[in-house]
Amino acid sequence: MLTILLMVGCATIDYANLKPGGFKGTLIVMWVGQGSDTSGDGKFVFVPDPRNPLTFTRPGEGPAKVIRPRVMYTDGGSVPRIAQVFKGLNPWGYAPAYMIHDWVFTAHHCIVDGKSNAQYDEIANVKFEDSAIILGEAIQGLVGAKLVRRDDVAAGAITSAVGSSIAKDMWEVEGACARNKVSDTHLAQIELAIPGSTELSRVRRDVRTQKDVQKIAPSAKPARVLSTLTF
Repeated sequence: MLTILLMVGCATIDYANLKPGGFKGTLIVMWVGQGSDTSGDGKFVFVPDPRNPLTFTRPGEGPAKVIRPRVMYTDGGSVPRIAQVFKGLNPWGYAPAYMIHDWVFTAHHCIVDGKSNAQYDEIANVKFEDSAIILGEAIQGLVGAKLVRRDDVAAGAITSAVGSSIAKDMWEVEGACARNKVSDTHLAQIELAIPGSTELSRVRRDVRTQKDVQKIAPSAKPARVLSTLTF
């Protein structure tokens, strides 16, 4: 999400005065195969723990008081490699906060494309400016929980970057809902690794057992769990 944004002029977000939000649940990141670019990093997915899903509660008043991300592709913060040498600027430095921000964008893109369900409707009232503030609140929450060191330069730059004009153009892009939909093959891989995590059985009547999952992608192997973090 931040690949270009850190290199351009940004809108001002008063990160220092944002209040911290609170995380609960478990964050799971999986690898489902080789990526489509030439970075060699591969394709990653955020997966909610079916027994203890990750949630973020915003401080004070505002839209989307509680945000619960669902299965989605993610690339962390997508910080350019040249910038990763600086303290705090790496794709996974604030991973839980990035997952919340990525989900807000993912759900909003589906709303833009006319999709409506309970998952997307949870963030229906979130405006573009709110999305940048939410990321800042999430980073402040990680700092408050002492999971990351306080680094106002990196955190402030990232928060401002997602409030830039380029980010706003990305916010309103059409057609992203279908393009970014997690494929059935990858959903099968995820489901084989953590049963009940993808909601496959809710959207496909033919999925009730692990054997049913394998029918979707006969050659699929369980996705590889790369990282977990429980709050």
